[in-house]
Amino acid sequence: MNFQLRKRYILATLGQRGSLEVAATALHLRTTPITVRRDLARLAEQGLLVRTHGGAVLPGVANNPVAFARKVAVNPDQKAAICRLAAGQIVAGDTIFIDCGSTTFPLCALVRHLKIRVITNSLPVLFELVGSAVQVVVAGGEVDAERQAVHGTVAVEQLTRYRVDKAFIGADGLSLRRGLSANSEQEAAVSLAVAAAARHVYVLCDASKLEQDKYFQFAPLALAGTLVTDAGAPAEVLARYREAGLQVLS
Repeated sequence: MNFQLRKRYILATLGQRGSLEVAATALHLRTTPITVRRDLARLAEQGLLVRTHGGAVLPGVANNPVAFARKVAVNPDQKAAICRLAAGQIVAGDTIFIDCGSTTFPLCALVRHLKIRVITNSLPVLFELVGSAVQVVVAGGEVDAERQAVHGTVAVEQLTRYRVDKAFIGADGLSLRRGLSANSEQEAAVSLAVAAAARHVYVLCDASKLEQDKYFQFAPLALAGTLVTDAGAPAEVLARYREAGLQVLS
């Protein structure tokens, strides 16, 4: 595939999702990560994108710290490792929930081939999985353009109706003292609705969010059945979580 065709795919992907990762792009284009990095460098020189660690985002997104794609660009290696662990818990036939967080989003690339059902309130998850082996169900409600997610009373009510085998949710903070906390009450409401309907809840958090308390505490630690985190998490902290009854994958 020549540069112009790769360029068309890269810009189309950024236009749809706001961000991309080098490894996933190379896999899709059947080329090498080195080639993708060179392409991104050329396009960055033209002002068409902004390079990030492990990928790229749209120029406007790079200046917006709240946007979903900006969050995806933070700690991408840790998020990828966390999602590889989480994907190992999913089997054919499962009905799972993937929330609108940037930590859970890399799961999509790892489950596209599976005959499963994915329920989500995330527009990027929808776009990533449409056309794959996965059956996708999207909650209805108000669309938050910045976070590219569906929130609100209707979405919460709808999510309580589904039977979910495994829910994969994120949190902005997790601690022994205050449990799960978030920066958004809307996202917290969705997490609570899904957790109530799920047989098992997996909380995906990179090490930087552990023992952190954010603005809105929305659930005790007991809400989570399993914490999935990265190898950088302090062993003594994980040991305390296990003592509190939490399963841990890292």
